[in-house]
Amino acid sequence: MSPTAALDALDAQIATLLDRGYPALAEESPARFRDLLEPLRQVAAGLEDLPHASPGCAPLVLVVTREIVDPEQAVPMLRLAPRGTRPGVVDRNHGEKGLAPYRPTEHVRLPRPDAYLLLDVDRGEEFRDVRPEDALPTILARGRSPLTIEEGVAVVTHAPGLLEKNRCFMLSGSRRGDRRVPAMWISAGAPKLGWCWDGNPHSWLGVASAGSRVA
Repeated sequence: MSPTAALDALDAQIATLLDRGYPALAEESPARFRDLLEPLRQVAAGLEDLPHASPGCAPLVLVVTREIVDPEQAVPMLRLAPRGTRPGVVDRNHGEKGLAPYRPTEHVRLPRPDAYLLLDVDRGEEFRDVRPEDALPTILARGRSPLTIEEGVAVVTHAPGLLEKNRCFMLSGSRRGDRRVPAMWISAGAPKLGWCWDGNPHSWLGVASAGSRVA
């Protein structure tokens, strides 16, 4: 992917957020919301040698964090590819506090607290039927990073084709101080943000990761 293609991809993703009503979720005007993301266009224009999109992978994903938009509000904006109509849902089994207790792990370093670019995303289907706690050391040894909840929401927002039947993914970059690992999967024809135990393998859940984050 060339710098021009990266910039075009980012502009398309900004347009998607505007179309999905993100400015209202952020309690900002569309113009102010676009201004917030404008510095990332300069970043995208300087990117070199990004991989091209391929099955299970995305070269560039725009991430808006919970500092700007609450992921509980963003999940209902998700749809399945190619023409899903059912809104995404947050599994009620997260508990009364929902997604609020989840925070990035010590393995995750966010370049900015509000918005940034996630590069070289892989849904990690090679880790299907592997316990998340066993997959994580392999991911880290490759110099890659597990995804957070906000990053998982961003991936399904901008690259919904990465969420497929029997090819869904865990988000080991967000934890809440226990054995729960959040995960994105498909339920009743809609994206669902649920969780699984760190020590349990699932034949339909990989562990997603990214090559880097930039801002």
